[in-house]
Amino acid sequence: MKIRFGTVLAAVCLTVSLESVADVVDPRVRTYIDPVRIVWQTPKANNGGERFKIKDAASLLAKRRGQVPEGGWGRGNVGCVLVNGGETPGVLLDFGRELHGGVQIGVGRGQKGMRVRFRFGESVAEAMSDIGEKGATNDHAIRDDIICIPSFGTREVGNTGFRFLRLDLVSAGSVRLEFVRAVELMRPMKRIGAFRCSDERLNRIWETAVRTVHLCCQDYLWDGIKRDRLVWMGDTHPETMAILAVFGAQAILPDSLDFMAATTCPDEWMNTMGPYTLWWIRNVAEWYRFTGDRSYLEKHHDYLKATFANLERYITPSNTLEGIRRPFLDWPTEHNRPAVHAGVQALALITWREGAFLADAVGDSELAARCRRTAARFETHRGKLEPHGSKQAAAMLALSGLRDPQEMFAAVVGRNGVHGMSTFYGYYMLEAMSAAHESQFALDAVRDYWGAMLDVGATSFWEDFNVDWTNNCFRIDELPIAGRKDVHGDYGEFCYKGFRHSLCHGWSCGPAQWCINNILGIRPLDVGCRRVAVKPFLGDLEWAEGAMALPTGEAVKVRVEKTGGTLRVKVDAPPPVIVVQENE
Repeated sequence: MKIRFGTVLAAVCLTVSLESVADVVDPRVRTYIDPVRIVWQTPKANNGGERFKIKDAASLLAKRRGQVPEGGWGRGNVGCVLVNGGETPGVLLDFGRELHGGVQIGVGRGQKGMRVRFRFGESVAEAMSDIGEKGATNDHAIRDDIICIPSFGTREVGNTGFRFLRLDLVSAGSVRLEFVRAVELMRPMKRIGAFRCSDERLNRIWETAVRTVHLCCQDYLWDGIKRDRLVWMGDTHPETMAILAVFGAQAILPDSLDFMAATTCPDEWMNTMGPYTLWWIRNVAEWYRFTGDRSYLEKHHDYLKATFANLERYITPSNTLEGIRRPFLDWPTEHNRPAVHAGVQALALITWREGAFLADAVGDSELAARCRRTAARFETHRGKLEPHGSKQAAAMLALSGLRDPQEMFAAVVGRNGVHGMSTFYGYYMLEAMSAAHESQFALDAVRDYWGAMLDVGATSFWEDFNVDWTNNCFRIDELPIAGRKDVHGDYGEFCYKGFRHSLCHGWSCGPAQWCINNILGIRPLDVGCRRVAVKPFLGDLEWAEGAMALPTGEAVKVRVEKTGGTLRVKVDAPPPVIVVQENE
């Protein structure tokens, strides 16, 4: 039986991995972006020595055509001149917001073979750092390099996440930089969903959350654009929920799920992490629930059966999921192993329920029955598993039904404000708060937690964040200030120590979908969004308006405002969508 099972798994893996690969057109578009600010340039020594020169650095902020010679033939008097006479001159540019891509540099006539050092940074401090300093790294994407630049020509360099760029002339001699502009790579995904309200802080948070997940839509759906630039299945779930609500049925979602199935046999673990296999199943279920695309499930039917068969081997006689590789919730929970265990059991229960849902959809009654029996085994722990003080575990227990949401809110999730929140599981905490009828608390948490990143200069949301990090810190768009903490370089652990910390991480996009699903109150009620609930919540807001994307490319639009102590709700939904409306 063991040999037969292994043979089946190998056959499933081989079938998926041998799909033909044709030439692929890059789905992204290029956008040129000029710098908006000179943050810093090498200061002159007080002793009066002129071992370097920087002339007309501000000219790099001028609008350019992206073609040399910018100043016209025979004149050559446009741009910033850097002269290395024994000391390296440098400038630090700010492009105004987090970007993915690289830069294009235009060089005027001059010396040949000149070499320039490029240092990209998601913060000013990172762009000013050396490799190895406070975790600064070239892992996954090169952000610190020395390259040769042409005379009277252009060169592009870099493929990373950044906002800031430091340029240093390391060769002796001089160069004239006629222009330096960012080359942003983004998928041209049209926004269908939307959100605006009477609170501008909340509007900024929502826009930043949407931009964060959009930036991570590159070749595939990545976790981050500087690091790791990989398809991580746990990270993908909050990203999936945001993309479906805002951009609709984008091909990047099934493409990313297909990639993971093609590169992971059913008896292996997605991303080498047991829970991430569970998250893959949940992501497949979310895609089907939104689109109603049964053919997609049929394509993965055998893979799903083999995956569940493998997972069943790890369920103990005491009805817990044990022995899977690398049990994991999120980084801030890693030190609390009892909480991780409880959260994984809740995730397992949700996953096996989703398995029954998917099996029903493809008419596999045997798999559906097996998934329901297993889910019932997990449910024997209802009321027994403890969150051990973890808001992450408490949120999962509440959302799975293993513990009462109001009980978990009172005991853990609602304690100590936003302390103990995290960027990944913040989404599930918000959902658990709403499930406990504490949507005003959740609204305040969005303002206080995600808003605190904006307060220190963020233009995208981060891999991890603790509000305590903001105590006596300087902003990420400022030069280091003596006596103050570096909110980017001085914190973090595990894989995100110091500057290795990603400041654009897709799993932090929770407010994007939460605002649509809970403030506007728009949620799908069945497969394919044929029936949609509208149950708005304004709390202390005066009004809110926006939309949730539909799989057809249309949207359900809602405007809600307070009038005389009641909510006035206007709903616009395309036929044949049925709206079930209810006020909070």
